[in-house]
Amino acid sequence: MKKLFRLLVIITVNCQLSTLISCTQDAYEKGEGEYSLVRGDFAEAVVNSSKQVTKIVTDDGDELFLTSPYTAKWIVKADTTYRCMLYYNKVEGKAEIVSMGQVPCATVYPLSQFDKEFKTDPVKFESTWMSKTGRYLNLSLQVKTGTADDTAAVQSLAVVSDTLITHPDGKQIRSLILHHDQGNVPQYYSTQVYFSIPTDRIDADSVRISINSYDGEVVAKRRCR
Repeated sequence: MKKLFRLLVIITVNCQLSTLISCTQDAYEKGEGEYSLVRGDFAEAVVNSSKQVTKIVTDDGDELFLTSPYTAKWIVKADTTYRCMLYYNKVEGKAEIVSMGQVPCATVYPLSQFDKEFKTDPVKFESTWMSKTGRYLNLSLQVKTGTADDTAAVQSLAVVSDTLITHPDGKQIRSLILHHDQGNVPQYYSTQVYFSIPTDRIDADSVRISINSYDGEVVAKRRCR
């Protein structure tokens, strides 16, 4: 029996606890219409003791309480903070949620400690950018997917640390590589994937990320501090 592809991202589900989970990306409507004035942001979602989001802190640094608590299936831990992408209206200084989806936070694994077969199967690179708060380095990719006869077929993504370069002035650059294992998943169509790297987990002043794309190697460089 055929099944939809699965994509695994080695992440931290709440930017605190390391795990390996399935990653799903929500789709959002844009353009003119009912939601044409809705604002979209990457943010931190602050969760209370009842597993409800009550406040967001956007990547611009805006702190907004919600007009009403928000719940979702991916919110499984109380009293914590999740990384998310959301669409919302500003109503009297608060956020009225239209939709919210989890954004994975990648753990940076030293290559020597990476316990999987390291692969660099191609992806479509879109962009990297730093949040205005400086707390997150964000990546946008597209991966090829499709239905598979093999029920064990699964893609995986991870961020692996290669080398640390130290310049004479003491500035350091951490070299990262994107691990992508196509995992026998057919490449019929593209789906967008977002994930973030908390900059407090990057032990350098800047990073260079090597990504194998369908157009060849892409090297993205960003300052962390």
